[in-house]
Amino acid sequence: MIKRLNISAQVSNDPVKYLAELVTGGEILNNEVVVELRNIRKEFPGVVALDGVNMDIRAGCIHALLGENGAGKSTLMKILSGTYKNYDGEVIYQGREVHLKSEKDAIDLGIAIVSQELNFVPELTIAENLYLGREPKVHGFVDKKKRAEDSAYWLSFMGLDYGQDTKMGDLSVAQRQMIEILKAVSRNGKVLIMDEPTSALTGMETAILFDKIRELKEKGIAFVFISHRLDEVFELCDDYTVLRDGQYIGSGRLTDIDQDQMISMMVGREVQEIYPPLTSAAGRTVLEVKNLNSEGVFENISFTLHAGEILGFAGMMGAGRSEIARAIFGMDRYDSGEIRIDGEPCQIRDIRDAVNHGIAMVTEDRAEYGFVGVRSIRENVVLANEDLFTRHGILDGPKIQKNVTDIYERLDIKAPGIDTLVGTLSGGNQQKLVLGKWLVRDVSVLILDEPTRGIDVGARQEIYRLIVELAAQGMAILLISSDMPEVLSMSHRIMVIANGKCAGELSSKEATQDLIMKKIVEVDRNYERHSAENEA
Repeated sequence: MIKRLNISAQVSNDPVKYLAELVTGGEILNNEVVVELRNIRKEFPGVVALDGVNMDIRAGCIHALLGENGAGKSTLMKILSGTYKNYDGEVIYQGREVHLKSEKDAIDLGIAIVSQELNFVPELTIAENLYLGREPKVHGFVDKKKRAEDSAYWLSFMGLDYGQDTKMGDLSVAQRQMIEILKAVSRNGKVLIMDEPTSALTGMETAILFDKIRELKEKGIAFVFISHRLDEVFELCDDYTVLRDGQYIGSGRLTDIDQDQMISMMVGREVQEIYPPLTSAAGRTVLEVKNLNSEGVFENISFTLHAGEILGFAGMMGAGRSEIARAIFGMDRYDSGEIRIDGEPCQIRDIRDAVNHGIAMVTEDRAEYGFVGVRSIRENVVLANEDLFTRHGILDGPKIQKNVTDIYERLDIKAPGIDTLVGTLSGGNQQKLVLGKWLVRDVSVLILDEPTRGIDVGARQEIYRLIVELAAQGMAILLISSDMPEVLSMSHRIMVIANGKCAGELSSKEATQDLIMKKIVEVDRNYERHSAENEA
């Protein structure tokens, strides 16, 4: 049951009382439309970002807003959240037209956004960040006691065990994301916009978040959920709207559509065209890993990787896949084992050792390790390859210009030029750069850790095409992915990793999602049995 609230200003300023009223009061609504967006058009100089877009957001429902990067999703939500005030069309909120002139206007109505770019002050505590700019006051001073009580309530409500006096700078990226979501919930939000909220969360944290979203949904809160992870969309959401190139493509109930149909709506072509065909892989052994161990992380990891081959690492998040890759690339130390390149043992103590042996890696967190957002495309390529571009201590400008331009054109990076700041690029174009910066080197082994995380279907297709092209040229590629269709479609062989162990190896012909999950479950059961025996 969904309840209409007639919330006084006094109650709406008290999040704890607000939640109590959500649970106990008001007349019944039945999926009533809270927000209507009608014929929305938004232009920037020389660009039509949105043209004739419609969307209905219902109370107590989770509405997926879908489309490729550049489709207009963020622009539409910036209009709804008050960031953009110049547009054509109508925004109708609870039956009356509104024109939001600022984010504060939207927040006052109960519309809040959780963006991909986290907004926090590292040196302030969780409680201080939660109530920054809206601190409870008593006699003109901050009521620290009430702030502490309310912060403790909301942390408990969301199932978070972080201490409210913990500094935000001491939290992980995933923990900070959860606090940003909590901040939006605690602002009395009636419509919560969530832009890629799980991009930095683990599987367990995502499950906790989804449980809380469902609880809030049952209390009548409306959600707009933006995600490139269609599995999440179909698991969580009720309704959908698809945009493509700023145009409204369609909307409806998710129960009336499947993933293949959804992808076709988003990209304008059939899903079968997304994954390119693999070329044969029968080259020499390039990388050999023997009995690699890291205490408490992974053990007895052994495999080979051949020229022209794409070896997929399948498994659940936290299984040790990324840690194995980081050890091979010199980001993490390992305790024992052997790594051979072209049959020769090599000692990899750090990233420079790995690069010198022809190993390159695209990490799963591109923003943290892959690029410097305030530097240009040119500068980011140079930073990763300074040794190639320096002669007698001086950077070779013409060589830099040629190599960076070649990468920019070859990967079709969509930007005004090579001096564009990387932080201004879309996620897909950032990922192209992170991958492309290694292509100026003589790389024989390329490790790709979640290479399509957080990017749209169209950009994925371009990344897939590049991966297949590099393999066809003889590069040996290790592909780590939590996207099961991706690892099944893009691998010649698949290694299953579970609880830090090799759970089995499958050829592309025999591998299925069910068989991979069966191998993971077998290792998990053995692990639990041995743990129980040790405790006994």
